[in-house]
Amino acid sequence: MGRDRGGQTQQGVTAVAKGKRTFQPNNRRRARVHGFRLRMRTRAGRAIVSDRRRKGRRSLTA
Repeated sequence: MGRDRGGQTQQGVTAVAKGKRTFQPNNRRRARVHGFRLRMRTRAGRAIVSDRRRKGRRSLTA
C-alpha cells in the first residue's frame, strides 16, 4: 500500500460530473406530501399541526 513506485507519479485527471438540480418545484406535489389534509390523516400528523398551532406558527402546513 505505501510502496514507492520508483519515482513514477500518476497524473490522473479526475472529471467531476455535476448532478442535476434535485429541487423541481411543483405545488401539487408539495401539497400532497406536506399539506394539511395529509397531516390530518394520521395521529402523528394531527400532533404536528397541534404543536404548530400552540407555538403560534403563521403557516401550519405547506
